[in-house]
Amino acid sequence: MAERLAKFMSHSGVCSRREAEEYIKQGRVTVNGEVVSTPAFNVEGTEKILFDGEKLPQKDKTRLWLYHKPSGLITTHKDEQGRETVFDHLPIGMPRVISVGRLDLNSEGLLLLTNNGELSRELELPQNAWSRRYRVRVHGKVDKQKLESLAKGVEVEGVAYGKVIAVIDSQNSSNAWLTVTLNEGKNREIRKLMKFIGLEVARLIRVSYGPFQLGSLRKGEVREVPQKVLKEQLGGRFAL
Repeated sequence: MAERLAKFMSHSGVCSRREAEEYIKQGRVTVNGEVVSTPAFNVEGTEKILFDGEKLPQKDKTRLWLYHKPSGLITTHKDEQGRETVFDHLPIGMPRVISVGRLDLNSEGLLLLTNNGELSRELELPQNAWSRRYRVRVHGKVDKQKLESLAKGVEVEGVAYGKVIAVIDSQNSSNAWLTVTLNEGKNREIRKLMKFIGLEVARLIRVSYGPFQLGSLRKGEVREVPQKVLKEQLGGRFAL
């Protein structure tokens, strides 16, 4: 059955569908020796498809890993500034994977990794309403009323943010630990929202993404989600 070239590439695990569409527009993909310049191109999968002159990885069964990202690594395959990436620190023998969403340079905690770009896209979609939960250490005196106002959604510098539930776990005169739960995960969302209510984020740790938990995973450790668990959690919303 024919499918869009970008979708086929994302299934191979080489990149997400969105990234594939950009690579195709950049002329980095050939099909049977011809450069393809539009994402609106269908393939059967029997063609000779090359990305930057290399064959795409063979399709494998959909797999998902939990990774405890340390602070100081960026969540991208290549960095123009030469900074270390998450993918530089994965164990030897790991297949090529992409991340489900991102954690910025100074954030840490649970990062989901998969070999299927379509799964990554599915788990990132806001309409799927998978909550992401964080432990957040902030500097400043927490105004409880302002914190609770985030649950109604706010607009910051022209960007509308959806409902964010934030509760105080502990607090002293100048610092506090919060638990923050959201469903969207826009770029640097928690840091921007905390600044909006007069707080500075000192530490940000993602502890869960949907049903998947950081638990006792140590920094830098990777653990694959068993296929049985993957089917239980995703089988109803994604064809494994």
